[in-house]
Amino acid sequence: MDASQAGNRGRWVPVLGLLSAIFVLGGCLTSPGSVGPVRQAQSADHADRADWVRWKAQRLESAAGTNGWASLVGLHWLPEGASTSGTRPGLDHGFPAGRAPAVVGVWHRHEARVRFEPAPGVAVLKNGQPFAGGSLVTDAHGAKPDVISVGHLRITVIDRGSRLGLRVKDSLAPTRTGFRGLRYFAWSPEARVPARLEAAPPGATLTLDTVIGGRESLPLVGTLVFDWAGKPQRLVAALDSETDDLFVLFRDATHGRETYAAGRFLHAPKPDAAGWTTLDFNRAYNPPCAFTPYATCPLTPPANRLGVAIRAGERRTSAGAEAHETTH
Repeated sequence: MDASQAGNRGRWVPVLGLLSAIFVLGGCLTSPGSVGPVRQAQSADHADRADWVRWKAQRLESAAGTNGWASLVGLHWLPEGASTSGTRPGLDHGFPAGRAPAVVGVWHRHEARVRFEPAPGVAVLKNGQPFAGGSLVTDAHGAKPDVISVGHLRITVIDRGSRLGLRVKDSLAPTRTGFRGLRYFAWSPEARVPARLEAAPPGATLTLDTVIGGRESLPLVGTLVFDWAGKPQRLVAALDSETDDLFVLFRDATHGRETYAAGRFLHAPKPDAAGWTTLDFNRAYNPPCAFTPYATCPLTPPANRLGVAIRAGERRTSAGAEAHETTH
């Protein structure tokens, strides 16, 4: 008991009586519109935070799991015609030493089609099954690409418009085994904000520059209008056909210091019938380019470069990957 409590000891009985009366009266006057919503809001916040914790675990797996972005060890663009690959110096596509046979095989590209011919005596799997050679499915138009496994490497063919490339991953890559984890701002319910969609005309597209010098087009959904720090903000949003939700690339006043210089990604549910959705900036996350120089990320469009600081979601990665940042 502190000094103030000791000094009021003689008044405990009448004070308690008064408090009891107030408590009873308050119980009579309490309506579903007062305490109920507060408790419901607290319960919703608790559920949202718990779901955010689960989301962070999934994020860590996508960044540093055995098949995560940190396992990328190469990106090799295929020329038209035949090209060789392996760990032996002098081949068209050089793979990390000691991680695959000296000569892996020959890749044959004809426009948007790719065929692979393993070198004699080299054990190759396609999607986990023995593979003697043949055509391969690329990731064009959102397709699930075939996975070629040889040695310690996993190889898929990516389609980036007029460019086809070999994306090479190694689960024991130093960038993965030395991964230092993801960093976040503290979770906040205030980082979840309602946003109203100003719909784009049917058939509109959002064209984005990429880190590899190309351009990528996505279906434009429209512009999301919301308030942050008491000021109206606007973000153009595209449709992500793989996740069937809204996809936003944005950059804010923290970029380059507290957050990744090129910006961050964010997904949001499709709007309801009235045109409203929720932007949960607690789930803003770094693009693959934050973890590897071999990714092909789109860049933040000029319209989505915000002047306010959004201190929510993922922060800059640990030193090392930041050498690949770009501020385009």
